[in-house]
Amino acid sequence: MVCLVHPARVDTYTHGHAEPVLQSHRWRTVENSAGYLLPQLRPGLDVLDVGCGPGTITVDLAARVAPGRVVGLDVAPAPLAEARDLAARAGVAVEFVTGDGYALAFDDDSFDVVHAHQVLQHLTDPVAALREMARVCRPGGVVAVRDVDYAATTWFPASPGLDRWLELYERVARRNDAEPDAGRRLLSWAHVAGLPDVTATTSAWCFASPAEREWWGTSWAGRATASAFAEQAVAYGLATPAELQEVAEAWLAWAAADDGWLGMLHGELLIRVQPSGSG
Repeated sequence: MVCLVHPARVDTYTHGHAEPVLQSHRWRTVENSAGYLLPQLRPGLDVLDVGCGPGTITVDLAARVAPGRVVGLDVAPAPLAEARDLAARAGVAVEFVTGDGYALAFDDDSFDVVHAHQVLQHLTDPVAALREMARVCRPGGVVAVRDVDYAATTWFPASPGLDRWLELYERVARRNDAEPDAGRRLLSWAHVAGLPDVTATTSAWCFASPAEREWWGTSWAGRATASAFAEQAVAYGLATPAELQEVAEAWLAWAAADDGWLGMLHGELLIRVQPSGSG
């Protein structure tokens, strides 16, 4: 995941790269996080993965488009060592680099696919980032973006602690000038960016089995008390450490509930890049 260097300031990544966050990122694959892109992939395509984090989606992409060139980019160097190790173990060729998503260090028309998963929601200027991704994408290629819509997240059983979590997460993200409900806004951002050839879809993550609940609930319990999100919530005066501990306990209680269920809706876009000067 990436936080980018805006021309006027550095964007703040709400989650950070603490272990409970990376625990979630490592789970992501093309199948569970970029299924809408699968029909577009074929051997020989060149792919840029913006905000690659520990590289699980990037490495999966590389296996599907080999022998095409694949580059994973993140503003933070910390997760890239893990990403390189993963690529080496998988036996795929991926170049992992640090860089600024607002000013990608690639020539125009460099890639067939430019992909960003859970990135635009963290940016102060997602429209500028979309334009930059389109710039380095070849005519006829696709820019593929997917972002969660936090306000559309729903769960059972009812939990005041999880209600508080959602309220707090949205307030922290907006304090960072980010948009936690990005999923519903992707289409409008693409239009403002001057990218009209867009296919918009949705998909969801669902956590309901005991193993899924334990994994997701433990991840968010950890984030509630030991992550950049937790630090920011306290620094911004939005929550106390005691309140964050209550949120963590609510996540663990949900994970332990036999009938626990949670769904997270995501917006998705496939943007077909047009030749310069065309409609």
